[in-house]
Amino acid sequence: MLTFAAALLLSPVSTPVELPSSPAPLHGTLLTPESQIHAAAVILPGSGPTDRDGDSPQVGIRAATYRLLAEGLAERGVASIRIDKRGIGESAAAGPSEAELRFSAYAEDARAWAAATATKTGRPCAWLIGHSEGALVALAAVAEGDDKVCGLVLLSGAGRPAGTVLREQLSSLPEPLKAEAYAVVGELEAGRTVADPPASLAALFRPSVQPYLISWLALDPAKMAAAYDGPIFIGQGTADIQISLTDAEAIKAAQPRAELVVWDGVNHVLKTAPAERAANIATYMDPALPLAPGVVEATADFILKPR
Repeated sequence: MLTFAAALLLSPVSTPVELPSSPAPLHGTLLTPESQIHAAAVILPGSGPTDRDGDSPQVGIRAATYRLLAEGLAERGVASIRIDKRGIGESAAAGPSEAELRFSAYAEDARAWAAATATKTGRPCAWLIGHSEGALVALAAVAEGDDKVCGLVLLSGAGRPAGTVLREQLSSLPEPLKAEAYAVVGELEAGRTVADPPASLAALFRPSVQPYLISWLALDPAKMAAAYDGPIFIGQGTADIQISLTDAEAIKAAQPRAELVVWDGVNHVLKTAPAERAANIATYMDPALPLAPGVVEATADFILKPR
């Protein structure tokens, strides 16, 4: 029987890491297997105030998805750095003003983290594991190629242009507000700001955030996947109430070489969940609930597959 002391010695090693950046460093956590490192990855967080562990305390989300994923990967010999993106968590000081932020900043940071992860783990390259909006960041990071990126793992990521998804989300608005919202989206897609968005939609379309929205709306994940010649893994749950299987299938159709794995009964934060909305969302607040069976295993198997 393994003694307690021996078990501690076999535990993954967690180390705070810092990436030089302007105007301030970026921060993350390196988790390395106690035994040999077979591969390395960067875990890229989703949208909003999501931190390196996959939590957004400001809105009550404490799923710990990225911490649990990192721990599961480490058990299988995959080291990882999970990050606080620019402007969030310990990387808050590195965030630009809202009016200055562009989506490309996240892609540039992802490339820098991949190179740093490869160096710190002694690997020739690192995988980019993007969850939710992080999947789009991963695709944008390799748009011009990068030999420090081994390949992409896209988990619960959109497969359709952001404008399509945004219109879908706004479709329940009453008229004429819906038409006004669609008009704003159209202007932003064309690269034009809107000086006076509808007051009731100011939180979404306020002038200061519009330059960022323009940079985001210009991206088409399926086209980006089609243009990438490295390995791609797509993981999608059927109980995801934020991203549909249609999105995963769109990426797979655009890039037939990609491997698509569908997890039955798995939601957006990669946990087993019912379809009923309230119970589904309840899993977002439960860090003790493990990731759904098969999520870590399929991700690690793809990363470690001989190539």
